[in-house]
Amino acid sequence: MLPKYKKVGKVLSVSMVAVLSLSLLAACGKKEEAKTPESTDTSAVVATYDGGTITANEFDMEQRVMKFLYPEYAQMMDMDDFKEYLVKQEVAYEYLSGKASEEAKTAGTKAATEQFDKMKASVQADQWTEMLKAQKLTDDNIKDYMTRIMTVIKDKETGVTDDAIKAEFEKNKDQFTTASVRHVLINFTDPKTQKERKKEDALKIAKEVKTKLDGGADFAEIAKKYSEDPGSAEKGGLYENTPVGSWVEAFKEAAKTLPLNKISDPVETEYGYHVMKVEARTEADFAKLTAEQKESLKSQLAAAEIDTFMQNELDKIVKEVKLPKTEKAEEGKTEGTTEGTTGTGTEGEKTTEPKTDDSTGTDTKTDQGTTGTDKDATTDEGTSSK
Repeated sequence: MLPKYKKVGKVLSVSMVAVLSLSLLAACGKKEEAKTPESTDTSAVVATYDGGTITANEFDMEQRVMKFLYPEYAQMMDMDDFKEYLVKQEVAYEYLSGKASEEAKTAGTKAATEQFDKMKASVQADQWTEMLKAQKLTDDNIKDYMTRIMTVIKDKETGVTDDAIKAEFEKNKDQFTTASVRHVLINFTDPKTQKERKKEDALKIAKEVKTKLDGGADFAEIAKKYSEDPGSAEKGGLYENTPVGSWVEAFKEAAKTLPLNKISDPVETEYGYHVMKVEARTEADFAKLTAEQKESLKSQLAAAEIDTFMQNELDKIVKEVKLPKTEKAEEGKTEGTTEGTTGTGTEGEKTTEPKTDDSTGTDTKTDQGTTGTDKDATTDEGTSSK
């Protein structure tokens, strides 16, 4: 495998409902050129592995499905080394799904159908049609891809024990602990002038905010007046019942440890200073997990096993990869392009969407302020969001 694309592979694999729905909603209106698949596949073989081959048309279909589901990676698909990564990933899932049990195939088909229906329902019908048309795909093309992935996941889940699930929970308690937090953010960048603010100046304003709150000022009113987090200021600075694992480390630790309803000293993150108050917190308890939450942990463990296969076994079964070189090589840009990509899939940990340009100080995974890059997981399954 290509180690520099390990995190990308996580995003491209499992925990699809949350990730795909977000990707699809973000992709509405995008159109890209695509090839038309041939009715009879007489195209060249681009990869050979123990027990099978991948043809050029099959790989083209894979790429078009990937562009449909994950438009944020479309530009990377013009890079030779990324295409090699993708064809090897296609080999892995073809190989593993072919060896899956009949029970796993049935369960995988059921799970893929459920996820596909949820995903399609999250997008308006005309948008969905346009998105399919842009990549010259059908519903069945998407469902076939998802079924292949979910069949492998379900097959690996059969070996996951209850003890393993509990151990995984202990390592990922932040994934399930939630808190309701109010905060006032003073950015290191002045949102009005877009000029950098000295730390001491930001801290001075944050201390003034704390003094007002300690003096009995209403937190919601102060947040509306002073907070530079557009994601929460108008809501009185409140993020309600949010998984603490969705926040950057310093904010997360404060959310986990502050006494309830106590005004914090300014908490520094990479975005600025936060004056916080934790109004409620629900500690994670394995005994209180829902069946869905336990299933999520099981999927994470299954995905970790798939990742181990990709890292340690896949190159042993791949006999040859013969992809045509692109005319315009993206030499020198690969590392920079992949820098910062996050999410999970083959490891099944939480996913994180890349930060958007308009995020200026909010607290969810797609915003600044209290969240940062993921820890290789959710996921995403899961993705965490407010």
